[in-house]
Amino acid sequence: MGENVKQVICIRWGEKYGVDYVNKLYRMVAANITPPFRFYCVTDNGAGLDDGIDVIDLPELGCAQPTTKKGQWGKSRLWAENLGGLSGPVLFMDLDVVVVGNLDGFFEHGDADKVYLTRNPNTPFERLGQTSLFRYPIGGLKKVREEFMAAPQETAETFVFEQRFVTRRTPGGVIFWPKGWVCTYKWHCTRTFPMNFFLPPKLPKDAKVVIFPGSLNPPDAIAGRWNPETKVLSRWEHIKAGLRGERQGSLFRHLRHFILPSDWVRKHWTPDTDQDS
Repeated sequence: MGENVKQVICIRWGEKYGVDYVNKLYRMVAANITPPFRFYCVTDNGAGLDDGIDVIDLPELGCAQPTTKKGQWGKSRLWAENLGGLSGPVLFMDLDVVVVGNLDGFFEHGDADKVYLTRNPNTPFERLGQTSLFRYPIGGLKKVREEFMAAPQETAETFVFEQRFVTRRTPGGVIFWPKGWVCTYKWHCTRTFPMNFFLPPKLPKDAKVVIFPGSLNPPDAIAGRWNPETKVLSRWEHIKAGLRGERQGSLFRHLRHFILPSDWVRKHWTPDTDQDS
């Protein structure tokens, strides 16, 4: 692979995310990157993928899947010394991110031999990275992979999230992207109560990518719901449902979880007006 070719990878296994998520991500990347670039999907099923997507067969996990409720430990496949014959730095992106700006900076910034993560805003007192979008050199996480494979269940129980393990155990440490490049939808875009009842979620001006950790995904943001199980209600119907006790948790929590539909998420996530999700 030539030195100037930008490499983007994603991973998909099982049916939690349909093939349309991969295609949408590819189209967003293609619309927001300066060629040349290659887009790879590490997957156990390449059927239905756009022609511009290169398929890498999903490697075996190499151990029993850790039995924990949290963490995406299947991503540990990406830490291997060999991944489909790739070399050099790659930019990994989760399937449910929304690209809202030019991606070139993610390849030009910093040292190509270092690991760059998104800062996790959910734990402000912990220096914790987020692996929804991160750049690393192929083979640069070999030691992390080896440590995980030595005791996968114990590692998952100790660190809970794979991103905490990567943050703490990467040789030489990790570096965070410049502030503002990557935004978390729930933290940086949704409005605080009571403005969430009157203003739609905002798009921060310096954002390049918006990530969706947790259960709220782009289709939910487009519809205006907190998660797939939440009913889409008008402002007053949402308030009345909370007063009737049709809620999870306190009334205040219920009110905070009202969000209006996001037209900018719809615009960026479906740049070709494809509405197959």
